[in-house]
This record gives sequence, structure tokens and C-alpha cells, in this order.
Amino acid sequence: MSTMMAIQFHETGGPEVLRYESVPRPTPRGAEILVEVYAAGVNPLDWKVRAGHMPQESAPHLPKIPGWDFSGVVADIGSRTLGYKVGDEVYGRPDPQRQGAYAEAVVVRPNELARKPRTIDHVAAAAVPLAGLTAWQSLFRPEAINLQSGQTVLIHGAAGGVGTYAVQLAKWRGAKVVGTASPEHHALLRELGVDVIVDYNQESFADIGEVDAVLDTIGGETQDRSWHVTKPGGVLVGLVGVSTDNAEAYGVRAVPFMSTSHSGDLEELAKLIDQGHLRPIVATVLPLSRAADAHALSETGHTQGKIVLKVRPEASRAAAPRPRI
Repeated sequence: MSTMMAIQFHETGGPEVLRYESVPRPTPRGAEILVEVYAAGVNPLDWKVRAGHMPQESAPHLPKIPGWDFSGVVADIGSRTLGYKVGDEVYGRPDPQRQGAYAEAVVVRPNELARKPRTIDHVAAAAVPLAGLTAWQSLFRPEAINLQSGQTVLIHGAAGGVGTYAVQLAKWRGAKVVGTASPEHHALLRELGVDVIVDYNQESFADIGEVDAVLDTIGGETQDRSWHVTKPGGVLVGLVGVSTDNAEAYGVRAVPFMSTSHSGDLEELAKLIDQGHLRPIVATVLPLSRAADAHALSETGHTQGKIVLKVRPEASRAAAPRPRI
């Protein structure tokens, strides 16, 4: 049996349960694609599953390989897969209920990937899928914010993984962006085009006036105070759940939101990256073997942009383009 190196956990718990070990190399079947992983993104979903906070995402049974962001190269295809060939550079978001991308190879379905943006390397591309899809879908889907040009959106955690994409996408759409962040992230947010920056340690975003929509990546008290600044008829989208108790009283639509894998949306994100309208913000790059350190860092909740695990080396590529915003 062919094997590969991967990170997996045999029991839920802290970062220390992650093991770097040899596992069977998967084989694609039917409409599946085997991708050799060059880099894997790190998301809060990864450590929440590892910690046992999301048991619905833990199938198949342990041991579990986490990681639901990847960039790599097609290595094999199943008997019924069309549209890709061996050697294609791809990126995507695997199904969290299956084995993930903290490994030298991952099996995915066609709807879970798209061709990788041409203008960035695998490390940058691996930082895109889950956070990029979450930002795109929460901002633009009709059942979520459905953001329009000229509207104002308040983005909580604007310097985080989802936040940095949401800022750039909202500006591309022609919206006014208010972003909350601590001072060490303000320079980045100004660079990305945030119109109004609120230091949540020193200022109250209640003073900004009413907004058309709120994208909340934080929850808790931050969400509780967000009802007061959302216009009647506006919308509050919560990525970590949403309390609907006050929604009716404030005349606001409350939407709990979780992104889904969608190859068409990944293609749109790749186009924007290649056109220079969108760029990944990578905070830290670590080798796959240091996934436990990556989880510990992610759990602090204070990283700027994304953490990426480098799985295998690649040839030097051009840096990510600057956004035209």
C-alpha cells in the first residue's frame, strides 16, 4: 500500500493531539480527483473540529486529517471525472466531513476545486478558498447581505482571514467599508481601502452612524452592540452564529452563515486575483510538521490574514498582485 505523510489526530483535544505520521495515500474513485498538496491553509474550523467543538464535522471516524484549504497539482483522476487532467494546478475547499488537506495528497470532488489563480504561488493560493468563499458568499448571495454599490457595510474583525477578503470584495463592489481592528492592523486596513477604521479597544463603533449591513466574524458582545447601528431593513450576517432575539425589535434581518464549496465562486475569486483586484494576506508560513504551532497561533484570534502550512517546495513565483481598489 502506498503511503504519505500527514497530520492527523486520534482523539479530540488541544494542539498537542496533532500527529505528523505516515498514513495510506488515498485513491480517487468515480467522480473524484487526487491532488498533490503543495500548501494547506489554516482556519478556525480546523482547530474547532480538532477540539471537538464541531462533532458534526468529524466524520469519518477518528483518526481525522484536518485542513479545508489547499493548493496543489492534479495527480490522478477517477473513472468519471471530466474537466481536469494530471498536471493541472488547482485550489479548493474539501468537504469538512471527509479527510482534509494537512497531507501530501487529498481526494476531492469536482465542485470542491477550481483552477488555481495564475499570478500567485501555492502558498498564497492555499490562503484563499475557505475564507475567500466565506467573504464572497456572505457579501453577495441574495439570502445573505446581497451587497450593492453605494451601500455601507460594517465588517468586524476586518484584518482577519475572512475580513481581509471581505474588505477587498466590498470595495470592488463599490461599497463604503467600516472595519473594526486593533491598532497594529490599521495600516493594512488603510492599504486595503477601508473608509472608516474603528479601534475596538478605544472607540465605540456605535458612533459611526447607521450601516446597511454588518458582517460579524466575532460574535458575543460585539454582535449584541451591532443591532443598534444596523438600519431598519438592513441585515446582520453572523459567521459564528447569530442571536435573533433582537432582530425583530430592530427590524433587521439576521442570517447565520456558513460557506459551501462552489467551483464557480472559486473561479470568480481566481479571476479577481489575476486581475489585481484581490490579494491574499498571508501572516505566517510554517512547515506541515508544525501544524500544532499553527493551531496554537490561530487560536489566539489575533493573526493578520491567514496562516499557511507548506507541504512541499515549489519553484519561485511572482508575488501576489496589489489590489486595484
